[in-house]
Amino acid sequence: MDIDWLRRCCRLPHVTESVQWGDNLVFKVAGKIFAIAALEPAGVCLSFKCSPEDFAELAERPGIIPAPYLARAHWVALEHEDALPAAELKRRLRTSYDLVLAALPKRIRAGLS
Repeated sequence: MDIDWLRRCCRLPHVTESVQWGDNLVFKVAGKIFAIAALEPAGVCLSFKCSPEDFAELAERPGIIPAPYLARAHWVALEHEDALPAAELKRRLRTSYDLVLAALPKRIRAGLS
């Protein structure tokens, strides 16, 4: 996974990034995670949240699996970086951000404006 490209895709309003759990780059909005990238070789290279409908569709595609530990919250994981075309991945990362942002309490969303 090209981490610089991923950082550019996730550079959205109010996003922070940090390294957690040893070797995972985590992108958050208002402290809530919307994408996780493995910095070292692992079984999955990137995980992100999606809608329930997209979760069902994406989990059927080759190279994409329900994200370990997060599937019940409609997260998918890419087993390799070319599981999705770059343009689609960028769009889906934005959707993940939007889903997490929309789920924040109103007062927190208002504070971000």
